Amino acid sequence: MNWGRRVHGLYAITPDELSSDVLTARVAESIEGGARLVQYRRKHVDASAKRVEAKAIAALCRTRGALFIVNDDPRLAAEVGADGVHLGRDDGTVAAARAIVGEQSLVGVSCYDRMDLAVAAARSGADYVAFGSFFPSSVKPGAVRPPLQLLTDARNVLQCPIVAIGGITLDSAAALVAAGADALAVISDIFQASDVFARAGAYARVFESAAGQNRRTQTGDHELTQ
Repeated sequence: MNWGRRVHGLYAITPDELSSDVLTARVAESIEGGARLVQYRRKHVDASAKRVEAKAIAALCRTRGALFIVNDDPRLAAEVGADGVHLGRDDGTVAAARAIVGEQSLVGVSCYDRMDLAVAAARSGADYVAFGSFFPSSVKPGAVRPPLQLLTDARNVLQCPIVAIGGITLDSAAALVAAGADALAVISDIFQASDVFARAGAYARVFESAAGQNRRTQTGDHELTQ
């Protein structure tokens, strides 16, 4: 199975500020609404609590058919049976992570605003790359801000899925997908929504609309060649 092909759609990333019980409930709502991937990212929780939360969310994702990715920590990903791990700038190499999580697991890499990092990550075996922050983000207020054109350029160069992240809202989602993003990684606009299920569903419809537009375009191109 090519796991990378499943990196598509809404990619919900867990916030720090929620309690464990509330977090688990909202993750469930996000998946039921349409999230295809969930990344466990908790920067202010101790190691033992992380293991408990990650195991619970991993089980939740398995029963609901979503991919479960652990941020920064290949060993935790392997311990809880996650589908993969996501690496940032200081989290080691793809090869080192894969030696821990296994050949069948996903390894994603943050590439910020740099195509050269994305090309290098793909060549080293990354299953997907992520660019951002595309918009101002309360989670990472000092993050670099790549242009939307980077997604289009990356789509023309890379074969692996491309994830957009950073300050994404429903208002910006369609433009990111049109520019070339296969998946949208969202934290605040999902988990701070008054209705997480409905908000996730709205994101899912952005991808459905884009897929429908692509089918119509391909059909039109085919008809023109008849």
